[in-house]
Amino acid sequence: KMPASIPEADRRHRASAAFSLSFLSLVFSITAFGSSYWCEGTRKVAKPFCTGESKGDLCIRFNSPDANNSQAVQYIWETGDDKFVERKFHAGIWYSCEEMINEEGEKCRSFISLTPASDQGVLWLSIVAELLYVILLLTGNILMSVEMCYYSSVIDGLKINAFSAVVTVLAGLLGMVAHMMYTTVFQMTVNLGPEDWRPHTWDYGWSYCLAWASFACCMASAVTTINKYTKTILEFKHKRKKLERSLKIKYKFPDH
Repeated sequence: KMPASIPEADRRHRASAAFSLSFLSLVFSITAFGSSYWCEGTRKVAKPFCTGESKGDLCIRFNSPDANNSQAVQYIWETGDDKFVERKFHAGIWYSCEEMINEEGEKCRSFISLTPASDQGVLWLSIVAELLYVILLLTGNILMSVEMCYYSSVIDGLKINAFSAVVTVLAGLLGMVAHMMYTTVFQMTVNLGPEDWRPHTWDYGWSYCLAWASFACCMASAVTTINKYTKTILEFKHKRKKLERSLKIKYKFPDH
């Protein structure tokens, strides 16, 4: 009994490992998809003129009576770095937010509206691919949970196992394409986007890392699922060969 139960326990361990990785991938992908920290950085913004009694490093004191003259304003904007202030910003698939200069909080706007018209189609493809990625991951999770709780037939379990492997691999490929498309769109927006948004410095944020961690977990789950399917098939073939061999021996040397 003991040797027969070891493969079954091994299969269950592999199934639970694949499900755990797939579930982790689903949580990571939903979190990243809904957040706006795919890219973070700073924008260099000209300090506004101080109004009233306001003082400090975040505004420019300009005492000339001709303060509204366009040449004077241009001069102030073009003088050294001390006339500028850096504002932090973060952007995701859905929207981009940056901190206010003289007020608390953030000002947010749709990232789709910032994207150049020539790249908006690619961004929408990226969004659709991300949605399909989440849907396929959810489907894979449901199939794996059904397989774990469905022990009446090993053959039916294998069919579900094969289908969940295909779904998970397809999800991983869609996720990879979606992440790469968003990366391309963001870089194009940095170069060709509105002047009042273009960042001075930027780097990828925690959401971007989480999105790729989701992809890694998804592919690890797919590999574990395929490995489990292949191993079960090989066990069946091995048992079949053993049975055929024993039957040949039995008929060759009948027990009188």
